[in-house]
Amino acid sequence: MSGSKENDRVEEFKRATASVVRAMAGMPEVQVAFQAGPPGLAGKRARLPLPTRALPPGERSRLRGTADQVALRLRHHDDAKHGARVPLGREAKEAYDALEQVRVEAIGARHMAGVAANLRARLAEECEAEGYDRMTRKDQLPVSSALALLARERLTGEGAPAAAMHILEAWRGTLGPAGELAMADLARAQEDQEAYARAARRLLAALDLAEGEAESEAEESGEEENGEQTGAQDRSSEGEGRSEAEADAALGGDAEEAEGEAEEGAEEGEEEAAEGDERPGGPQVRRAAAGGNGSSYRAYTRSFDEDVAAEELCDPEELARLRQQLDHQLQHLQGVVSKLANRLQRRLLAQQQRAWDFDLDEGLLDAGRLARVVVNPMQSLSYKRERDTEFRDTVVTLLIDNSGSMRGRPITVAAMCGDILARTLERCAVKVEILGFTTRAWKGGQSRERWVAEGKPRNPGRLNDLRHIIYKAADQPWRRARRNLGLMLREGLLKENIDGEALLFAYRRLVARPEHRRILMVISDGAPVDDSTLSVNAGNYLEKHLREVIHDIEGRDFVELIAIGIGHDVTRYYRRAVTIVDAEELGGTMMRKLTELFDEDEAAAWQRAAASRAALVV
Repeated sequence: MSGSKENDRVEEFKRATASVVRAMAGMPEVQVAFQAGPPGLAGKRARLPLPTRALPPGERSRLRGTADQVALRLRHHDDAKHGARVPLGREAKEAYDALEQVRVEAIGARHMAGVAANLRARLAEECEAEGYDRMTRKDQLPVSSALALLARERLTGEGAPAAAMHILEAWRGTLGPAGELAMADLARAQEDQEAYARAARRLLAALDLAEGEAESEAEESGEEENGEQTGAQDRSSEGEGRSEAEADAALGGDAEEAEGEAEEGAEEGEEEAAEGDERPGGPQVRRAAAGGNGSSYRAYTRSFDEDVAAEELCDPEELARLRQQLDHQLQHLQGVVSKLANRLQRRLLAQQQRAWDFDLDEGLLDAGRLARVVVNPMQSLSYKRERDTEFRDTVVTLLIDNSGSMRGRPITVAAMCGDILARTLERCAVKVEILGFTTRAWKGGQSRERWVAEGKPRNPGRLNDLRHIIYKAADQPWRRARRNLGLMLREGLLKENIDGEALLFAYRRLVARPEHRRILMVISDGAPVDDSTLSVNAGNYLEKHLREVIHDIEGRDFVELIAIGIGHDVTRYYRRAVTIVDAEELGGTMMRKLTELFDEDEAAAWQRAAASRAALVV
């Protein structure tokens, strides 16, 4: 009986909290879900921690504070305005996001005393949980946390929680004159998000975390025309709120980058072309990576890059544990996606039904018509022949962004969706390959160390060690690759994302396949970002290369290229693309897009186009 009362009490608390979130946000349509794991917000879907059955007072206070944070973000935050000035560096972006959260909470706390109390309790508990009271050195407190606490004091007039007072003292007086002015501007501009964002950028610039605000103002006034790259420096790594025209304008000329690169680019181009000249579309796309064909992109060194099988990065016992963790976290998702997968499977199998021509003079003996020969021996034997079907000659590659921003729910959902997709298509005689891309290090790794040792030559190009992971090869049965997908949940695996070269990696593997129809599906949650590379090259260096690679692949038409962006507008890069706001939508979107691709009319059109291209090549 007591258990039933506890459950009723928890359900009543959840309903009341969800109602408060909608009311504070002023959005009755907001969906509130209580799930295990960290809280989150995607579009108009809010995820809050799952309360325990006991629901003690401390937990209630913490949950209310978290709900208030989410509601205030919905009420006072504009994604487009925020995204227009997001800095490229990961540390700078975290600080920029934290400062914006301080702004929306300060506005809400000023008007609602109960909300202010909930937020104070939530912050105090967070500082204690993070061990701020045990920190003795300034560098132990993350920059984003330090700036958020200092900004909160300025915006609200309240002191920091007791647990953070000692370590925060080490940060006071370290902002410098420019930083103090920017902090004062934050307090004055808290009601104006655009002005606040400009002040936040000035604060980050004063601490050498990001480029100055002058670049943002130049971008706004259109001074990036005629190839100027100022606007590229302020382009958000998530790409939110930016139009296609702005992105194109930011991709200015890179004449200076080309100096001193022609010789090495030519050598790399010859070496790569020798590996793949016989492959469809190989040479042209390879030049996009090697610096030929008008591209200024290059890698400082490829000596430390690796294309590695998932099982080589993890021992079998840990792989098994990670796979169990993946299965446990996504039990509820599997049922939903499996229904969509079954629908796709029925569509595929319907297209693969065996068709026969009957009453032929030669072929296989038609046993079904033997009865008439027995009845009338004068009847001749009848033969049949199975019609050819081109559908089985298909391979699908799933290329998954393994960057740090995918950590948590997005990478977990992507792993399970890849698992279900592989099983579904394997039943339908369609080969599936699952690949991932990241880097081996956060800050350049051995590539950057070599560059530093060699005197830091100007315009080094890509300056990090690539890691391309093969979770499942096309010819590998799903049952043997099943455990590998759990590797995506391994702590420390997800780092930077250099999309252009990852796309080339997947493309080269695809065009080497014998199948006639090749499909490449890319899943990503942001623009290419590598702090080491972008710190010594133009701000649009990686994004420009990605555009070049996509243009070449789509121009060749040997591979059907499709992209799904999670909270990131990939339609500005890919001709065939869709953007979703929440990782939970990924499974359904994947299955729908594949169903469209495998539609009989679509497949027939692709076969006709492929035949035409083959005739032109000949």
